[in-house]
Amino acid sequence: MTTIINYSIFELMFSVMKIDVTISNVTSIIISILFAYVANKLIVFRRHCHNANELAIEFVKFVGSRLFTMALEVGVMLLFHNILGYNERICKIGAQVLVIITNYIIIKLLVFREEDNKDDDNKEDANKDQETS
Repeated sequence: MTTIINYSIFELMFSVMKIDVTISNVTSIIISILFAYVANKLIVFRRHCHNANELAIEFVKFVGSRLFTMALEVGVMLLFHNILGYNERICKIGAQVLVIITNYIIIKLLVFREEDNKDDDNKEDANKDQETS
């Protein structure tokens, strides 16, 4: 869904509104990042924060990782469209494939990963159960 939002906004700005390809690309990425945070947090990983500090840290990690992949996408577009002259739509789709894979890996490993101490708590509970048996 994030990719559809990203590409739709890009097409609207670039093709319909005739806005520069780089401005259209960056704007579409920013809007899709905000959508992706909410969708990933609530739907994909079903993660809830316990306090404002935890939410802020999670959001900063998410946005930081997405800024990295935004730079990757912009770099792909600049190289393949602006420098090498390939079609902007083909470049955008190719960049999106690379970004989807990279985003999922980073988000799963860095932002919405399960906390290590949850496993420790479960082990402690299991040990207590064994001691009482």
